Amino acid sequence: MIDEVTQILQEAAVTAVLPRYQALAEGEVSEKSPGEVVTAADREAEELITRRLRALLDIPVVGEEASAADPGLAAALREAPAAWLVDPLDGTANFVAGRPHYAVMAALVRAGEAVASWIVQPATGHVYRAEQGAGAWRDGVRLRRAPAPGTLGELRGAALSRFLDPAARERVARAAGRLAELGSGTGSAGVDYPDLLTGRLDFLRYHRTLPWDHAPGVLLVREAGGVARRLDGAEYRAAEERTGLLVAADPQCWTTVRSVLEE
Repeated sequence: MIDEVTQILQEAAVTAVLPRYQALAEGEVSEKSPGEVVTAADREAEELITRRLRALLDIPVVGEEASAADPGLAAALREAPAAWLVDPLDGTANFVAGRPHYAVMAALVRAGEAVASWIVQPATGHVYRAEQGAGAWRDGVRLRRAPAPGTLGELRGAALSRFLDPAARERVARAAGRLAELGSGTGSAGVDYPDLLTGRLDFLRYHRTLPWDHAPGVLLVREAGGVARRLDGAEYRAAEERTGLLVAADPQCWTTVRSVLEE
C-alpha cells in the first residue's frame, strides 16, 4: 500500500491544499481552540484522505480535525488492532501566513506502533515514506542518517518552547549557548523531522506529542538509524498519551542532548 497511500496524500495536496496556498478566501480560516487555527484546506484534505484510506483498508481513521470534534477517536490507536492516523495539513499557521513550511502526513498504526508512514511536502514536492524494518526513503532514494558530531558545540537542534513550563524553558535557554544552534523549529513537524533525516538538524525536543504530529516522523527517523525516546528513556509509542519527547540522530547524541536540556 506504500505507493497507493502516497498517491492519496499527493491527490489531497493537489486538490485541497495547493489551490488555497497564499489564496485563502474570507471565511476559510477559523480558530478551533485558543491559538490553534484550522482552514478549509485542513478539512477538505482530511475528508478526502479519510475516504480514500478507508477504501484501501477499512479500519478506523484517526484524523486531527475529526479528533478535535470527537477526542474519543484517538482511543482506536490503543484499542483497535490497526488504525490510520492522518494530519491533513501539518503547519497550518505557516500555511495561513503564506510560508512554505507545511506538510500532509499519515501513518498506519498496528498494536499501538506506527508500522508505515508518509510525509508529503507540497511546497517542495518531496515525498518521505518509511516502513517498519524496510527503511526510510525520500523521493525513492533510501535515507541513512549519519552520526551527529561528537562535540556538544557542533550540535544543531530545535526545541519548541511554546508548551514548556518556565523551568524547562529556562533550561533550554541556558543550553542554547553551549550548542552550535538551538532554534524553535519551523512550526511543522512534517518539515522538522525531515530536516533531522537529511542532516540539517541533529535533534528535536518537544513537549506536546499529539500522535498525528509525531508518529509519521518518528518512524522515518528510526528507520534511518535515529532514536525517538521519552525524556525518561522509554521508546516513543504512537498510542501512548504522554508529554516530552527527544528525537536524535543517534543514541550518543540523544544522551548528550538530554543531559544538557534536562540537567
